[in-house]
Amino acid sequence: MIDKQTGLWIYNKMHEIRDFEETAWTLFTENKLRGSVHLYTGEEAVAAAVCAQLTDEDLIASTHRGHGHCIAKGAELDKALAELMGKATGYCKGRSGSMHIADFSKGNLGANAIVGGGIPIATGGALALKMQGKPNVAVAFFGDGASNQGTFHESINMAAVWKLPCIYVVENNQFGMTVPVWQSTSVEDISVRGAAYGIPGETVDGNDVIAVYEAFARAKERALKGEGPSIIECKTYRWRGHWTGDPEVYRTREEVEEWKEKKDPIQLFGNYLTKHKLAAKKELEEIADAAAKKMAAAVEFAMNSPEPDPEQVLADVFYEG
Repeated sequence: MIDKQTGLWIYNKMHEIRDFEETAWTLFTENKLRGSVHLYTGEEAVAAAVCAQLTDEDLIASTHRGHGHCIAKGAELDKALAELMGKATGYCKGRSGSMHIADFSKGNLGANAIVGGGIPIATGGALALKMQGKPNVAVAFFGDGASNQGTFHESINMAAVWKLPCIYVVENNQFGMTVPVWQSTSVEDISVRGAAYGIPGETVDGNDVIAVYEAFARAKERALKGEGPSIIECKTYRWRGHWTGDPEVYRTREEVEEWKEKKDPIQLFGNYLTKHKLAAKKELEEIADAAAKKMAAAVEFAMNSPEPDPEQVLADVFYEG
């Protein structure tokens, strides 16, 4: 069972992520973002429950659907939104856009537009941690589609052989772009693939904060003992399409609405906090209000931020150390 401080931190982060994603959706429809975005709405429990157990010295590698991971790992809403809008005040000076936000000071090795591209990066981060003798872990976030990429199998094999402190978190949101997971993946639970490499695999309800939190805690403890990597599959669901222009002809609105009504991770966790007397309803309302105000301030910051200077177009392209 988590304590009150951790519970409220997670609840706050989930609201920040939800507000950020829904704001990004609105700004996209108003043609105020540079390019399309892949939204994390509905999956907030995974990033928040995992990153609640990480420090700035722990590492993560994210995905094309990475805003939630970045925010949970410490990204500020204003700088993150400025990045989506291509502004100079963004995390990467407006150069990365939605799919490549990084902040090494927070242990965020970056989001990645290539499906499965972050998996070997996190594995390399875990190797570095082990070589340096640091008591930390690296986390690879990726989707069900990425579990069918070669990077998944090659990276996990290497991590298992070298017993690297890497935790592979599969966010199974039921679809790889427009393809249902049952049409693309040979196993019902992706976590069972860990058996092929002699490592633990566990499947949990990805909309249940406590289930994700406890599974990750077990994997982290194993990694810090020098016992190597683990796979955690979190079965969840994305409320929005694959990207902001997705016509979503491959699923019904009834299916989406059922997930929203019955399996909203924020609502479920709020109920848990009140049931176990970790928070009063008023406290949760105050957290939600504060997150909304923070998001509104982030919009104002990003909208009023300057465009990048064309004279700096070659800056940061080449290493000058």
